[in-house]
Amino acid sequence: MKTTNQRTKMSPPKFLAIGFLSITLFGTFLLKLPISTENGIPTPLIDAFFTAVSAISVTGLTVVDTGTHWSMFGEIVMLMLVQLGGLGFMTSATWIALMLNRRISLRERMILQEAMGQYQIQGIVDLIRRVLVYAFTIEGIGALLLTLRFWAEMPLADAAYLGIFQSVSIFNNAGFDLLGGIHGPFTGFATYGTDPILNIINMALIFLGGIGFIVMFDVIEYPKCRKLSLHSKVVLTVTSLLIVIGALMLFILEFNNPATLGPLSYPQKIMASFFQSVTSRSGGVSTIDIGGLQQSSQFFMIMLMFIGAAPGSTGGGIKVTTFAVLIGAVITMIQGKRDVVLFRNRISQAVVYRAVTLTIISLLLLVGFSMFLSATESSDFLAILFESVSAFGTVGLSMGLTTELSEIGKVTIALLMFLGRLGPLTLAYALNRRRYKDLYRHPEGKIIIG
Repeated sequence: MKTTNQRTKMSPPKFLAIGFLSITLFGTFLLKLPISTENGIPTPLIDAFFTAVSAISVTGLTVVDTGTHWSMFGEIVMLMLVQLGGLGFMTSATWIALMLNRRISLRERMILQEAMGQYQIQGIVDLIRRVLVYAFTIEGIGALLLTLRFWAEMPLADAAYLGIFQSVSIFNNAGFDLLGGIHGPFTGFATYGTDPILNIINMALIFLGGIGFIVMFDVIEYPKCRKLSLHSKVVLTVTSLLIVIGALMLFILEFNNPATLGPLSYPQKIMASFFQSVTSRSGGVSTIDIGGLQQSSQFFMIMLMFIGAAPGSTGGGIKVTTFAVLIGAVITMIQGKRDVVLFRNRISQAVVYRAVTLTIISLLLLVGFSMFLSATESSDFLAILFESVSAFGTVGLSMGLTTELSEIGKVTIALLMFLGRLGPLTLAYALNRRRYKDLYRHPEGKIIIG
């Protein structure tokens, strides 16, 4: 009876945390089976766990090559974990319940509200329906286009399988690829760096997966209502600015670098710069050698990875809306004004506090984990910081450190991926046993800043 009460009283954030952990452990079990590997030899437990976490958190960091190590069974398990992680296991469970004509309870709606980052519970089930329709439609179109492209190089069945896998992986901003089985281990999309068709398809999938479903709904409804929500305006504006600024910076910094953009033609340099800028937001696939970038470029990509994608999307990071609120707060303080205003809308203090809290918690986590990895791994600090931010932002880009991690390093990065997907604030709420109400206020004190 006590167990039932505890389950009833479990908060939505705690339920989400336990749900993600349970699916991760089940995925680890499946990937540990001999049938999951190409050679029939069971994968070491730590590697299976790392891969399961990377898949459910839609990160894409790998300690073994996806295309050569895993069998078709293992790849399908990974793909299912990616789909669950990208859409959210509660979204998928709701879809199954709706197919079975089962009623969605109030508590389940509250959990869905938390998972989707919504402020109200009204219309949440209809939102889930639309999310599933839009996600499967985009993945289907992406799979078809990629299949047609790969068909020029391989039989139709192989092209279709590769197209489906890559479309689901890239739309969910996971970054796993099977190209190692075609062009050699850990080759990724580097062999297609000058292919405009694949570049455009992949950038479109990453962009759509990263802006979030709420923004998609607004954009599709815009011709009818001629109005975008504040959330959509902020996401589209900040996302576009970050992509353009990121591409411009990478183009300038890497223009003559022989290891990256140097050998490419002028149009190819522009395309590669835009691709790296887009994928740094949480995509996880790259068409150039990340380890060959200038240190300035690598650090700039760290900042892009830390900001990440939009809320309610398949991407990670502190989110573009958080970044926009922080910039707005800085401008407000500089101008000596009282309220943070975005697109002529005042942002509440609660939202500003949440943005500041999320950013500080994220920075503290990254500082702590990076310092710990500096003590356990024999690599330079920039590579460690890059790996840590990539894991926390569920990006999946790597300077080559992932395959060289020690066992303790793998566990640490796996924990960062899990925290990054779940969200620092969600985890904090999940661990908080009681939410105290402000029954009284302390006297105001004076403190000098700056």
